[in-house]
Amino acid sequence: MKLIVGLGNPGVAYAKTRHNIGFELLDALAEAHGIALTNRRDRAVTGRGVIAGQAVMLVKPQTYMNLSGDAVSVIASKEGVERTDILVVCDDINLPPGRLRLRASGSAGGQNGLKDLIAKLEGDDFPRLRIGVGAPPALGSEQIDWVLSRFSPPDRKLMDEVLIAAMGATELWLSEGLLVAANRFNGLVVTV
Repeated sequence: MKLIVGLGNPGVAYAKTRHNIGFELLDALAEAHGIALTNRRDRAVTGRGVIAGQAVMLVKPQTYMNLSGDAVSVIASKEGVERTDILVVCDDINLPPGRLRLRASGSAGGQNGLKDLIAKLEGDDFPRLRIGVGAPPALGSEQIDWVLSRFSPPDRKLMDEVLIAAMGATELWLSEGLLVAANRFNGLVVTV
């Protein structure tokens, strides 16, 4: 089984913010593949199903972004899932909106959810799909205010298209592996 982990913050106050794009992708995958995200366990909302012929568990940690590893490490341990079989989906302010980056491993790159996952999973060798949400528009803007804000209407329209591409990248990772998915989607620029 593979885990697909979407990072975000629980609660309506954070819905549709830049920081919650990982949650949005999991919701889109669940809807497209008939997976009910209704099971509450180990400080996460989960759902089991099959995507691209692979048994998967979709995981939305409910621990807030900075403690995402608490839920994921427990679930991975209980389910016997290796780090290399965990795809983590998160926002990335270093990528412009419309860009995806799929990698097999790496640093947190300033993303606190990834930082906690690396610590709690005791390694950085898990795949991650970073979804570009753009940088704060002005020097001196607070990064936290930016990632907790909602997209402008034009960016929201773009992000809806990006989510479709991110679903494709996730499905290709499941069916063909990381290298094939990264080669196809890392250079893609989504536009509306």
